[in-house]
Amino acid sequence: HIKKVEESLSGLGKRSLRFVQKIGVVRFNPFSNTGGDQSFALALLDGEASGIVVLSLHGREGTRIYVKPIKLGKSLYELSKEEKQAIEEAKENK
Repeated sequence: HIKKVEESLSGLGKRSLRFVQKIGVVRFNPFSNTGGDQSFALALLDGEASGIVVLSLHGREGTRIYVKPIKLGKSLYELSKEEKQAIEEAKENK
């Protein structure tokens, strides 16, 4: 019975690497004509620093939202300073 429990725990440990484990949020103001830090970059990463980064840009005319995939801490898409900062913050969260 102990062997089955050990195998089960080992499998759970491997699967848990794919769960969201690390979160980083950066609030900022991208436009000088709006008040407050209503825009944000949000990184949601698993145990291998893979996941997504969400960028929300809030302006007077509306809000735009962008999502970029992250694989092992990097993206195929160009990342803004705030997105990079959110990813680094998430990777530091243990």
